[in-house]
Amino acid sequence: MANLGKKCIAATMLLGLIGLAGCGGSTAGDAANGQVYYLNSKPEVVEQFQELADEYTAETGVPVTVETATSDNYESTLTSELGKSNAPTMFNVSGYPSFAKVKQYLEPMQDTEVYGLLTDEGKEVTMAADGDTLTIPFVAEYNGIIYNKKLVNEYAAKDYAVIDSDADITSYDVLKQVVEDMNAHKDDLGISASFASPGLDPSGSWRFDDHMARIPISAEFRDSGGTFAAQITGKYLDNYKDMFDLQVSNSPTDPKMLGSKINDDVVSEFALGQVAFLTNGTWTYTQIKDNEVADEDLGMLPYWMGIPGEEDYSVVAIYENQWGVNKNASEKDKKATLDFMKWMVSSDKGKEVMAKEMGFAVPYTTFGESDKPENPLTVAAQAYATEGKKTIYNIYVPDQEWKNGICGALTEYVQGTGDWKSVQSAFIDGWQAEWANNEKALGALPESKTLE
Repeated sequence: MANLGKKCIAATMLLGLIGLAGCGGSTAGDAANGQVYYLNSKPEVVEQFQELADEYTAETGVPVTVETATSDNYESTLTSELGKSNAPTMFNVSGYPSFAKVKQYLEPMQDTEVYGLLTDEGKEVTMAADGDTLTIPFVAEYNGIIYNKKLVNEYAAKDYAVIDSDADITSYDVLKQVVEDMNAHKDDLGISASFASPGLDPSGSWRFDDHMARIPISAEFRDSGGTFAAQITGKYLDNYKDMFDLQVSNSPTDPKMLGSKINDDVVSEFALGQVAFLTNGTWTYTQIKDNEVADEDLGMLPYWMGIPGEEDYSVVAIYENQWGVNKNASEKDKKATLDFMKWMVSSDKGKEVMAKEMGFAVPYTTFGESDKPENPLTVAAQAYATEGKKTIYNIYVPDQEWKNGICGALTEYVQGTGDWKSVQSAFIDGWQAEWANNEKALGALPESKTLE
């Protein structure tokens, strides 16, 4: 993560004792017109949020304080801070379990000006309860299959190639043929393997027990026409298995060693031009750039795995990081907070910092072509929308225990000490068990919205 920013002033050092880091506050301004206290959960952009806070105070006179909790302490810090008299007026909410814990503090957002600026896609992924929209997203991240256009097109020029160019990869069947053929000719192509290692070390297991694991479930939800169910059938787990096996069989790492393969090493395989394909997300660009793969050679394919109709869909859009407003704040502080939110996504300064300095794809209609982040993977991901492809939205998963169960079963599977039935059980039985635990602990389950 990036430098956590400015040192805290004396008044905020006390907050550091409960897990806040990289904090700063705008002390100038007139609180008579309200004030903003933002508890942020993304330490990698704390300096940028502080820059926005300082600029907003300079322009409006409204004091804005930004505090950032360390990632492993954010939820406990938020709970503690919300119980205080000087509680945050706005804060981040990430995922349903976090939402369920704090929804009683959240102000309805559907009638606010900032909500009205959301794109249609942004409105689709807000979190709601009892008919009220309670959180709004502030960043879209995308994941899928990143690929090296140069390597793929060098392969396509060979007499034995099954495609004429990378543009011919338009389905899982074609992708699978290309991956297997490139791997079979890896020595001639000068690569170590065709696919980056499906590492299952905790540093990168989320690629398979979280991001890729959501694909067969989202397809099952698509069939049922809703966005959530407390039980799943595993209808498309054979497709997930085929895609996972494809990576295992065509990577440079012995399957028995995948359990200890760390994510940095996996990304390096791709960044150094040793492999042509990598399952990951737009955030990986910071690790790839300035290595052996030029920006113009970076492409992104959807998470294809042979599910019927998947060619109609684009890469996965993740909107887990969302803003909420504290309904217990004073009316003037709530107004000040909503005005600050609107300013961040509509002013020239706000758009510049969020899109260019933070590198965020921000889901608001105020962001035009000139306001997009300079990330070729984000550009590639968003291009699918202009082609008329439907977006696969990020679905809710129960908790880390569900992911851990899948990772453990996958690790035993690749090592030969377990079978695929255990992976299926981790998916299906684990899903039902963990949502039941969540309902018992949190008193609610996600609402299932109707898919358009």
